[in-house]
Amino acid sequence: MVAGGRGVTYAELDREADTAARRLAALGVTAGDRVATTLPAGIQLVALLNAVARVGAALVPLDTRLTASERRAQLDETAPRLVIEEPLAGEQADRGPRARIDPDEPWTILFTSGTTGRPKPVALSHRNHVASAIASAWGLGVAPDDRWLCVLPLFHVGGLAIPIRSAVYGTTAVVHDGFATATVADTIARGEVTLASLVPTMLRRLADAGVECAPSVRAILLGGASAPPELLRWANERRLPVVRTYGMTETASQVATEPAPGAGARALPGVDLRIGAGAEVLVRGAMVARGALDRDGWLHSGDHGRLDERGLLHVEGRLGDVIVTGGENVSAAEVEEALLAHPGVADAGVVGLADREWGEAVVAFVVPARGASPSAGELIEHGARRLARFKVPKEVRVVAALPRNAQGKLVRSRLVEAAADRPANTAS
Repeated sequence: MVAGGRGVTYAELDREADTAARRLAALGVTAGDRVATTLPAGIQLVALLNAVARVGAALVPLDTRLTASERRAQLDETAPRLVIEEPLAGEQADRGPRARIDPDEPWTILFTSGTTGRPKPVALSHRNHVASAIASAWGLGVAPDDRWLCVLPLFHVGGLAIPIRSAVYGTTAVVHDGFATATVADTIARGEVTLASLVPTMLRRLADAGVECAPSVRAILLGGASAPPELLRWANERRLPVVRTYGMTETASQVATEPAPGAGARALPGVDLRIGAGAEVLVRGAMVARGALDRDGWLHSGDHGRLDERGLLHVEGRLGDVIVTGGENVSAAEVEEALLAHPGVADAGVVGLADREWGEAVVAFVVPARGASPSAGELIEHGARRLARFKVPKEVRVVAALPRNAQGKLVRSRLVEAAADRPANTAS
């Protein structure tokens, strides 16, 4: 892997992981324990990921942006034996790593993104992670010289999956500690990577930075949130190989990915998809966390979607993102897409707020594009030209930024809280 201006071979990483494992053992960490960490994305964190496996423990990477109370809540939930905030140093145990790893033991405990409520811990086994890596390989292929750019945080599954996949394949992970637009644009333009994983917010920033080509990139996986059509058109016009992907913490990352730009998301090999009651997307496969399965043997995703006649998956938002207004169902994602088509809108989020007349009122929060200042009334009129009357926002609130998590997902619950806490700057 390459990180922090340093490159390490697998032999060197193996030695670092072995040393870290012996230090963990000297600190009393043993099979079944949990080890939490706030180490930044980089070689030390990946070495620790491999080290915990060698002593039979599970790694709990914590979001480095959490407040003290939020961190305490996650530590209380996971009860780690040890919290590592600095690279391990000091005494090493004499005994070496275990000879065998049980594939069904937890390897990581990752917290969900928390878009609909408080993040919850998900235990992912070695089998889950390796099955996910193999499915991704069958879906995207593997080249010996692959270099996968990781700018997603390693405390989320989309980021952590990249060094795990690379280890399974024997290829290179290029890990950045966070997303810096200029650095990423330069890395891509110089042909230093062949694959990349991004969220739409990151792709938007690259578009604003004037990225025009990606000479060595054969696939840019775009996930974590729905992508505005005009952003996908921008990528297509520049022949950037953006393929949309769908997955979640409980599935150890992607389960359905477009084989080519615009082709539609196809279930990866080893993944079963089904549409259940209420048009909910159901998932089954070796990459699904055992604790996430319902009694019927399926993971109930909480996402609203459909499978078309070709068996391709179309995700249409969270089940909870359906707003019931005046007896009509409105998809928040559809309204957001319409608003994002306005040239003066950089970002949009839509929620349903309690309303005496309508039950729920469709309320939009928009962030103006740089140099633009669309009025709320103008945006409502724009929506009325694109949406049925009952879908048009009753209110538009112009804000400086939307609450998004590290994966770029809109945290709707925080929008609802913000709406309740302060008066609206609106038009209706």
